[in-house]
Amino acid sequence: MPKVTYIEASGASHVIDVDVDENVMHGALYNNLPGILGECGGARSCATCRCTVDAAWAAKVGTPTTHEERESLEGAEGELKPNMRLSCQIDMTDDLDGLVVHLPESQF
Repeated sequence: MPKVTYIEASGASHVIDVDVDENVMHGALYNNLPGILGECGGARSCATCRCTVDAAWAAKVGTPTTHEERESLEGAEGELKPNMRLSCQIDMTDDLDGLVVHLPESQF
């Protein structure tokens, strides 16, 4: 099972197993990880699951894939970074084993 490392704004890190075909947001929510809220349940409308993909993984994960994802990120609080994604839109694959994502200080 692929692992994802979630790094909180405080620097605390959590390594979590995330099933293939599950998304990064659910990996956090199912494990009660602080820092990801996922209020819309993955509908790309709230941006409370946003994360910054570690630079080493940015090319493999890619950029936002839909207009809705881009729009949600642009409307979110805080600085918009080029490697920022909604974690609900990052589906796990074996190729993403070891993925590292950074969580914002606040989702609001």
